[in-house]
Formats: sequence, structure tokens, C-alpha cells
Amino acid sequence: MIRFPSHLDGKQGELARPRVRVLARPLERLPLLTATEKAAVLIEALGWIRKFRDKVTVIKLGGSLLDDIDALRHLLVDIVFMETVGMRPVVVHGGGAAINRAMDAAGLEPKFIQGRRVTDSATLEIVEKVLAYETNEHLAARIEEFGGRAAPLNFRTTNVLWGEKLSLEDDAGKPIDLGSVGTITRVDRGTISNLCLAGIVPVIPSMCLGEGGEKYNVNADTAATAVAQSLGAEKLVYMSDVNGVRLDKDDPDSLIHSLTAAEAEKLIRDGAIAKGMIPKVQACLDTLGKGIRKIHIIDGRERHALLLEIYTNKGVGTEILKEPL
Repeated sequence: MIRFPSHLDGKQGELARPRVRVLARPLERLPLLTATEKAAVLIEALGWIRKFRDKVTVIKLGGSLLDDIDALRHLLVDIVFMETVGMRPVVVHGGGAAINRAMDAAGLEPKFIQGRRVTDSATLEIVEKVLAYETNEHLAARIEEFGGRAAPLNFRTTNVLWGEKLSLEDDAGKPIDLGSVGTITRVDRGTISNLCLAGIVPVIPSMCLGEGGEKYNVNADTAATAVAQSLGAEKLVYMSDVNGVRLDKDDPDSLIHSLTAAEAEKLIRDGAIAKGMIPKVQACLDTLGKGIRKIHIIDGRERHALLLEIYTNKGVGTEILKEPL
């Protein structure tokens, strides 16, 4: 049984009047537009708003973005806007930097193997506290501060991710023990979908439960992919610290706004995509093979990047499509 956030009456399908909150501080002033320019912006957005009405978009948050207070504020305002105009945003998040700080304060040294955090019992306790509770509930509360409605879906409210212990092998084929690191096998699609239909943004930490009640730490990209696949999402958006795929990693003007999977594979073969971008693009290609139609890589540090990518004709990042439109 799902536990709704405090401003709901606790009965599924019956919503109380949302609380109205005033922003703690105003967003920075943008250059003034003429009435005609404002109208042009709205008209450009209108077509995209119609196209994506009732469509699910999974947004993966993590890394340094969660530590950038100003960038995060703009991003969460964007998410509230998306829900207000009829999209169904779902947030999946990690919490790497905050976890590292908490481990350092506890005298523990983070250890990673093949990009996964080795998670012993002491580390798991910190991951659960910082990721599943502190970060998760903070993000949901911030969305509400900006006038939206959000549900933190964690172990003490409602868990929506189930999984099992992740099995990896080293180069010699020997098993690697990462501790309590998991892979997702099941997503509670019904609970997430019901929240979306009720106008509530699900906020999901990258942790899962085993069928026997075991708790597992999960890679946030992996968790976002599993959620997007289960929901049949229209889009999966990776909020990154780069503005997308560039032909020249040092030249922002070489940004590629749209790629098909076949074009991306060719750019990798030809060496046109820089080495550091290859893993990100390859992960996108693997995800497209799992039924998601479109993936975006966006620089979350750019103010209102999410709105600019989805609701303008050109966008500000790179979209990767399974097939040409």
C-alpha cells in the first residue's frame, strides 16, 4: 500500500488541495523580451507540449549536479513545469558525492571496481541513510517548495525497485564480490504510474530490495534505465556535466543535436566521438535496445537545460534515436 506524501489524504485516487508555497528567493532576472518575442517562445513550445502530453520522461540525476544548489533549483523548477503542462516526469537519482563525504566523515575509504561502489555492511548503512532517505526526501521536498507535488519512494515509504545481487567477473573470468551491490529485476510499474496520473512526481533512489528483504546499492544509470524500460518511457534524460556529444570535445560549437543509433555507432567506429564520451554513448545505445525510443544527454549545469532541450526546436543537448523520425 503506497504511503502518499503529507499533503495527500492517504487514500489512493483522492487528492487534497496542494499546498501553495512561495519561493525562498526569486529566480535570477532574465533579459526582458518584447511581447512579440514572448509570444514566439510560447508558440514554439506549444507544439512540443501537445506532442509530449501524458508521455513519461525518466530523468536521471546524480554526480556534481546534486551539489550545485543553483543548477539543481533550476532543474527542479523545470520538472514542476513539465508536470504542470501535462508531461509525466519521473526522477531517479544517485548520491555519489554526498555518500563519499559521509564515508570520509566515518573514516571509511570509498572503493570502486568497474565503476561500481564496493558496498560492505558499513558502507551500505551510509548509502541507505544518505541516498535513500536524506537525498531522496530532500529532492521531493524541494519539488514541493516550487509548487509541485512529489512522492519520495524509499524503503520507509514505498519501495518500487526489487533486485538481486550483481555478479561481475574480472578479466580472468573470476567472480568479483562487490558486497551489497544489486541489479534490478522488477519495477513496481503500477505504483509509479498511479502517482504520475495523479500529478505527483515519483522520486526514486538507486537502491533496491531483494526478495528476501536484502538491501542493495544500485548504479543510478542502471536504475534509471530499468525504470524507463518498465514504464515504456517516451524519453530517458541523463543530466550530465557535458552538453552532449561533440565531434571535438574541446569545441562546444561541434555539438551534435541529433543522432540515430546507426550514426552513433559509425562515429564511434570512425573515432569521431572522443574517448571519454564513448562509454556514455555506448550506454545510450544499449538502452535503446531495451525499448526506449529516445535518449538525451544534457548538461545539467546549464540553467533550464531540461526545458530548452524538450520544448524548443533545436534543443541544447544531444538526442539519440533508435531510428530516424
